[in-house]
Amino acid sequence: MDISKFTDKSTGRLESISGVPGVTHAFVPDSLPPEWCWPERLWPLLVEARTALGNLDGTAKHLPNHQLLIRPLQNREAQKSSRLEGTITEPEKQLIFEIDPKYPSSESDPINAYREVFNYGVALRSRYYSHEKLPLSLRLIRELHRILMDGVRGAEKDPGSFRRLQNQIGRPAHFVPPPPDCLAECLDSFEKYLHEGNKYDLLVNAFLVHYQFEVIHPFRDGNGRVGRLLLAIMISEWCGLSNQWLYMSAYFDNNKDAYMENLFNVSAKGDWETWIEFCLIGVIHQAKDTEKRCDALLGLWNRFKDQVKEIGGSYRLGAIVDELFVSPVIRIPHVTKKYDVSFPTAKADLEKLVEVNILSPAKRTVQITYMCLDIINITYKDN
Repeated sequence: MDISKFTDKSTGRLESISGVPGVTHAFVPDSLPPEWCWPERLWPLLVEARTALGNLDGTAKHLPNHQLLIRPLQNREAQKSSRLEGTITEPEKQLIFEIDPKYPSSESDPINAYREVFNYGVALRSRYYSHEKLPLSLRLIRELHRILMDGVRGAEKDPGSFRRLQNQIGRPAHFVPPPPDCLAECLDSFEKYLHEGNKYDLLVNAFLVHYQFEVIHPFRDGNGRVGRLLLAIMISEWCGLSNQWLYMSAYFDNNKDAYMENLFNVSAKGDWETWIEFCLIGVIHQAKDTEKRCDALLGLWNRFKDQVKEIGGSYRLGAIVDELFVSPVIRIPHVTKKYDVSFPTAKADLEKLVEVNILSPAKRTVQITYMCLDIINITYKDN
């Protein structure tokens, strides 16, 4: 970490450390809220971001079934957030993995990548399905981390436990988070702000907290993904959305250098303004992008329903179509089990959907597998 880049406007202090090759100092952030006055020039951008977010939520509220469209968006977020950390999987192969998920057998097992993306989706959905609605807290953050690291490489690094060792971002180190003996102090003030912080607009507040979490980097591994999970939850709940409709990982991934540089410049130069401006532009972009995807998915759902009616499809066939929006990959044994029908009947149902181009047989799979390429393209294709 180049300590010469830290100015007298830095948002924390540099602490001398030893025992880490090539690293001489770590950064300990000041507690939130920052000593920063909201600039008037950002008001129009905040209004535009809030409007875009409201329009997205308004569109989403009129969907016939939230769960039909939220799952594709969550699948996309899981892949984009994992990609930011260098974990890249092909959408089709990832979806096939998710209908029969497995644990990797070793650190080098290729399944690690698919399991990591799978775990991210599970962590996203855990907030929605949880019977015990934990408040935004360190306990919730530890639980998200535990789910994220379940059975994958790095799982030996204390899933659900805060680190007791020094870590760094990048090799050589681009940034060095607080030393372990400062972690309790940082996390205590972080949690207090989660509960009490309301100095700024709550959308802005979510990005202040996201910065703080990433700078503290409280786990040995998985910090970036947990931080983006928490960000999605904060935006949804603090901004009163009807569900987790907005995810930022695609924007951060497409602007990775600016994302990392703006985070660093808050620490080194106290440049909150550029960081918040960058994030609000991202909200506008992601909200509009998500609204287009929702419209496209809803249009596709209506088209599929009409096609099923035209071929005289049964209620079961319509239900199978609905399922495709939750998981656009399906196998015959699943249909036999869920709908209590014979293998030939289930196969005939899926072949009917192939005939009208709703499904396509997947290539090079051990079991006969069908997938809906239209849903996959809308969900994963970058506009």
